[in-house]
Amino acid sequence: MKSNKYLVITGIIYMVFLFGNASCKKLVDVSAPVTSINGDNVYDNDATAAAVLTGMYTNMVNYNNLGSAISLLSISFYAGMSADELTLFSGENDLSYTQFYTNTLASANINPDFWSILYQMAYVANAAIEGLNATSGLTPAVKQQALGEALFMRAFIYFYLVNLYGDVPLVLTTDYKLNAVITRTPQAQVWQQIIMDLTSAESILSPNYLDGTLENTVNQRFRPTKWAAAALLARAYLYTGAWDNAAAWADTVISNSSLFALGPLNTTFLTNSTEAIWQLQPVQFGWNTLDAQTFIIPSSGLGGNWPVYLSPPLLNAFEPTDQRRTTWVDSINLNGTYYYYPYKYRSDSLDAPVTEYEMVLRLGEQFLIRAEAEANGAGGTGPAVQDLNSIRARAGLGPYNGSMAVDSVLQAIYHERQVELFTEWGHRWFDLKRTATINSVMGSPGNVCIEKSGPGSSWSPEWQWYPIALSQLRLDPYLVQNPGY
Repeated sequence: MKSNKYLVITGIIYMVFLFGNASCKKLVDVSAPVTSINGDNVYDNDATAAAVLTGMYTNMVNYNNLGSAISLLSISFYAGMSADELTLFSGENDLSYTQFYTNTLASANINPDFWSILYQMAYVANAAIEGLNATSGLTPAVKQQALGEALFMRAFIYFYLVNLYGDVPLVLTTDYKLNAVITRTPQAQVWQQIIMDLTSAESILSPNYLDGTLENTVNQRFRPTKWAAAALLARAYLYTGAWDNAAAWADTVISNSSLFALGPLNTTFLTNSTEAIWQLQPVQFGWNTLDAQTFIIPSSGLGGNWPVYLSPPLLNAFEPTDQRRTTWVDSINLNGTYYYYPYKYRSDSLDAPVTEYEMVLRLGEQFLIRAEAEANGAGGTGPAVQDLNSIRARAGLGPYNGSMAVDSVLQAIYHERQVELFTEWGHRWFDLKRTATINSVMGSPGNVCIEKSGPGSSWSPEWQWYPIALSQLRLDPYLVQNPGY
């Protein structure tokens, strides 16, 4: 954090958020926070209104460990285990790890519970949208930016809810009477709301990166801008098969070459990288990123806080000359065996200078979004291969030289997503589901399910959706559990 004023603002809203959480009965029926700064006055002042959103970003990177009850950062870790990216150390018996790794989640004992994390955030976003729409006491530019950020965050939250759980309650208000009787909403309707929120956000968010006051331009890329909304819109349209829109919004971001560029691999995840569309600033005293702390295996070995390493399927997916394999992957020799780990983030030492921010949205994904949308009809396989080759060239690979048939080009793009976006925010887990390849990858004889759980293990297609925690089902009779749990 860059100033005492910013620290004070963040501290205020952090307390508001904690008090609000303490009063929760269930995550779709949340009482208003009880504190001296509340819904009646927080939006009467520019500083506290801006701090509502700052507090959301702070809480996204505020963690105690991988299973932190308030952090979204561990999605990369847990979804990577659910998919085929990470191997759990054989000596690790922690239930919170083994359930995700073997895809045997039990609703009675889920940790971390992403449902709870995300609905807590949704409550804050809804409260912000309501408060900002009702206030007349803010500087117009501050109100507009704060509302844009709140709409963006609500869409971001529901993107993860719908991709982790399928049909989810679409909670758009803080009215507990309405929320108490809400049921699960079909995915298509949730996607419509995501796109609606992002479209509104993109139209009012600043094109410039702003500081905690929402008034001053900075070179730190830690707040959402109109480009972040455009990037997430491109992804949302891709996931829903709206190819023309996906290509158009990705093109909006890619075309802004004065702000975004594909830099060298070893600079991609640095603070304020030219590839960064949105990053999260570290708030844990003395540390850079959770990813580095989690994935870099120490000389003391595997287990405990370092329970995973990269899986054979992922390592084997890299082409022999792929520089991502040598730049974004490292290894350690433990008793004569090499274990490979993600090395996108490298600073894992206490009190090291802050050189890395957690990357949330980046340009490389936008090239792959546009390529996939083009291959599916938005522009054809010719332009799709050009975008594919932009990513391959940055990785030190030659141009794609396979068939120009749609299916062949799409397979090449899916492969490129696997080796480009590995262990980032659940991309692989979500890709397996949306491309309808999860059953063949996870469940065929000799594939991932057998590797994880041993001979005789089987995969159920229903496990692609995480279960709702039993505690939430008991509190809300209108919630229905996902099939298979």
